[in-house]
Amino acid sequence: MSGNRELLSTTLAKAASEDRAALIAYLPGGFPTVDGGIAAVKAAVAGGADVIEVGLPHSDPVLDGPVIQTADDIALRGGVRIADIMRTVREAYEATGAPILVMTYWNPIDRYGVERFTAELAEAGGAGCILPDLPVQESALWREHAEKHSLATVFVVAPSSKDARLAEITAAGSPVPASCTPPP
Repeated sequence: MSGNRELLSTTLAKAASEDRAALIAYLPGGFPTVDGGIAAVKAAVAGGADVIEVGLPHSDPVLDGPVIQTADDIALRGGVRIADIMRTVREAYEATGAPILVMTYWNPIDRYGVERFTAELAEAGGAGCILPDLPVQESALWREHAEKHSLATVFVVAPSSKDARLAEITAAGSPVPASCTPPP
């Protein structure tokens, strides 16, 4: 199975064609438990979310704020691993058909293995990854494997980013439908 990058693009284009922003919900994976997290994803889609971001719990999510830090801590103390996040993606996607992105820092992917991670995410029906701490200049390996498995790559930019930097990051990320981009 290949990833659901096209489903993500189609979903974003559909929201744009309806003259609305896509509702993208973030949920920490494995919180409060793996089964509870899967149920929460299903509930978010049933409640109107177009796209789901499942956060891969990280031991030091300082930038994510106290609520996500606490949820990640609870998930990690409960023993959540990458396999549980893949299970969450698989079961939630099979139940809802919604595009599901995994939001994670680079270190867990690097330690797990880029090929293994991308292959498993695609097999689970994932649409791609949001990688807030992976610099574009160091992302070639990720992008190669994401492309191989039809996974979207979503980079994060700072509000203070200059136009040249925004253009560089935009060019390196997965393309979005023209109907989703603002006019120049």
